[in-house]
This record gives sequence, structure tokens and C-alpha cells, in this order.
Amino acid sequence: MHTVVVGTSGVTASDVLAVARAGARVELSEEAVAALAAAREIVDALAAKPDPVYGVSTGFGALATRHISPDLRAQLQRNIVRSHAAGMGPRVEREVVRALMFLRLKTVCSGHTGVRPEVAQTMADVLNAGITPVVHEYGSLGCSGDLAPLSHCALTLMGEGEAEGPDGTVRPAGELLAEHGIRPVELREKEGLALLNGTDGMLGMLVMALADLDTLYKSADVTAALTLEALLGTDKVLAPELHAIRPHPGQAASAANMLAVLKGSGLTGHHQDDAPRVQDAYSVRCAPQVAGAGRDTMAHARLVAERELASAVDNPVVLPDGRVESNGNFHGAPVAYVLDFLAVAVADLGSIAERRTDRLLDKNRSHGLPPFLADDAGVDSGLMIAQYTQAALVSELKRLAVPASADSIPSSAMQEDHVSMGWSAARKLRTAVDNLTRVIAVELYAATRAIQLREGLVPAPASQAVIDAVREAGVAGPGPDRFLAPDLAAADAFVRDGRLVAAAETVTGPLR
Repeated sequence: MHTVVVGTSGVTASDVLAVARAGARVELSEEAVAALAAAREIVDALAAKPDPVYGVSTGFGALATRHISPDLRAQLQRNIVRSHAAGMGPRVEREVVRALMFLRLKTVCSGHTGVRPEVAQTMADVLNAGITPVVHEYGSLGCSGDLAPLSHCALTLMGEGEAEGPDGTVRPAGELLAEHGIRPVELREKEGLALLNGTDGMLGMLVMALADLDTLYKSADVTAALTLEALLGTDKVLAPELHAIRPHPGQAASAANMLAVLKGSGLTGHHQDDAPRVQDAYSVRCAPQVAGAGRDTMAHARLVAERELASAVDNPVVLPDGRVESNGNFHGAPVAYVLDFLAVAVADLGSIAERRTDRLLDKNRSHGLPPFLADDAGVDSGLMIAQYTQAALVSELKRLAVPASADSIPSSAMQEDHVSMGWSAARKLRTAVDNLTRVIAVELYAATRAIQLREGLVPAPASQAVIDAVREAGVAGPGPDRFLAPDLAAADAFVRDGRLVAAAETVTGPLR
């Protein structure tokens, strides 16, 4: 099994995906263990002094003015975890929790938190045992960290609360730790606070969304090319020299992908046949511009994610010169903004795909295709309601594009009076990415059927490879009406697991 070694300088997106989705093992580097021990010495020295230090010998948040005596500090750390584990609602996905835990461990290993090496090792042990704390949908405002989600994870380290075992069964966390020979941690000064104070949940979901969108944007380029073919459009608008004079890199990449898919097509360029036209509609002609803008948005979001992955997010932080300083680095605004920005791009990509699908189904705009791509229109409804479903998904995408980060709600007796709502932005983006997959699947279903209805015209080799692969996957071609839901589910799976892109790439080579 692949092993990810966590050091002091952060982790990569591929590390997060390996641990969250592929179950990779986690190890602490010698450098990280040394940094943990050195930072802990600083915290222990401050804890022994009579002067109050926030997070070490004081209360938290609006209660930070109270100095806590040494005999109550262990209880203080336990109490912050128990009281902050106040999430509600359905459980979030296993991969999200694993990303959350792993990214918190990343910050702990930076040597800026003051957590003992044995606590970090226990975090790694829990991940490696396949134990997943029960974390709930609601509880984070995205400021002072993803507090409630991280608290539920810390509660598991203490052997309290509930967690899911490697067999998928939810049980008391203490039982699961005992079965795997993991000793519950007894938290000391600052450790409870350090386990809760980070943007790890929203960052983990950003990293996974970017990975999913990388595949989906390539998928959208493929389906846009298939639709262009099915509508007998022109590929001249995809010429590199046209995109070079408006040098957005994402636009150039999308146009290049579409051009690669269409190479050798016998369907493109029929503008002057029976239904002459000067230009294709915007949804076809401007596909690279819209998808390209989304790609450039992803590039910016990826830059933010890389910076966060290299960060140590905690409050207070232990500095190499021995100071323990309060700060505002836990605020989720940088991550929240790009999560919301991506949701806007996702909604627009879904919107343009739906417009292309509708054009394929409308006999007045499809340049000779049968109404709704039906076998016997009137007796058969064809893909009429598949487009309804796609339209409903797009409408939902538009609602999900409303930014969460534009909102703020004060908390903690007005101490935390401006929050990022980054967790909420991440949760709605996750839903949006899921729905975009379905939108692209409907366009794929319609476009492949439409191409096959163009009798006597030969599609591009890459298009034919996609058609062959999707038919083999159980998605039916032209014919009388049938129960559509299973076909749509099969098309969804075909897009979701990357088979659409893989099929096109058997001819085109790697898409950009």
C-alpha cells in the first residue's frame, strides 16, 4: 500500500487524495517528530510560568480572560473538545473526514502547534486503522477553523463519541481504538485547541473538488465536440490562431481538446447544406470560452489550495524563537472565496451544456434531427424528459452558485464577529460537482444518439470510440422509447469514473 510521509513543510494535493480516497498509510518523518518535540518544550516552559498565555493557561475565545490553574488545564483541554463536538445533521462522507484528519495532522507536524509527538502519532494510527470519526453536516462557520467537525475527530482520539470502523459499522470510538491497539490520548496544555483550529475540512473538499473538476472539464470538452458534430457545426472556430489572439490559457486548452476529438470528422462543416447558416449558436461556438474561463478559475483555486497545503493554520502558534503568538490565520476567507468562485464556474458550464442538449432535441434548431431524437415522434417521446431532468439539475446549480462567503454571522459573544462560511461553501460545491457530472452525462447521452442518427455521415474516430465505449457500458443508442433512468445512471457512471475521457484519449492521446 502507498505510504504518505508527513514532514514539517506541508503536503501535496496528491497526498490528500491518496489518504482520503485510496486509504494510503501515513507516517511521520523524523524531522516532524523532532519539530513536534521542540515546540512542545516551548509550550511546557510557558505552562510552568505564572504569566497567562492564550491557549496554554487561559480559556478560549470570549472566555480567554480567565487564567486557568495547572490542576484544571487537562480538564480544560478535554472540555473544549467535548463542548465543541456539537455538530448536527447527516454524516459527511468518509473521504471528507479522512482528508480533514490528515490535513490537521499536516499542521500539527509543522512544529508550530505545540502538540506532543505521541498525539500526532495517534492521529496517524487512527487513519491507518481505517477508523473514521462521525462528523456531521452542520457545525462550522469556517472561522476559528472548522471547529465542530475537527472536534468530533479529536473526540475519537480521546476514545469518546462514535466512529465508523473499517467494516463500515458505526460503534463507540473507545471500542474501535481498543480493537486496534490504540491508546486514547490524554490531552495536555494547548493540545485540545490545536486539534480544532484549522481550515482543514474546507481545504480537503477543495482539493477533492479540483481533482473531480479536472476530469469533468475534459469531459465537457468531449461532449461539446460531440454536440458540434451532431449539429453539423464547424470546427473552424477552434483553430489555434483564433484563440492565440485572446490568450487565456484555459480557453486554448478547451479548444485544443475539442479540435483533437473532432479530427477526421465527416460531420463538421455542413453549414451550407440543406439548412445553411453563417455561424453556430453561442452554446456551440463559445464552448471553449466558457469552459476555458472555468479552467482558469480552477488554476487560481489550485494556487490557493497549494498555499494552504503548505501552511500551518493554528491559533496561537509556536514560533521558532520561542514565542507563542495569537493570530488570525485560521480565517477561511482565502479558501471560501475560491470554493464559491468554482461553484459559479460549475453552474455556467452546466448551463451551456444544457443549452446544447436542448438544441439537439429541438427539430427547429437541430438541422435535420428528429424531434427529441425520438424513434417515432408522437408515439415516442425520445429524450424529452431527460432534458427536463438536466434542466432541473442546472437550476439547482444556479442556486448553489450563490456565494456562501458573502455571508457572515457573529458568534462567541461577538468575539468571532466575522466568519468565512467556508465549510458551507465547500459543502455546496461538493453537491454542485456531483450534479455537473449528471448534466454532462445527459449531454453525452443525447449527442451520441444524435450522431448515430446522422446516417451516411462518418463521425471522427475519437467520437466513434466514445460511442462504442458508452454503448458497451450499457447506454442504449437510437430506438423506441425505453426506461430511461437506468440508461442515464449508466451514462452518469461513465462520466463520473473517467471512462468518457479515457475513451476519447484512446484516439486523441492525453487531453489537456
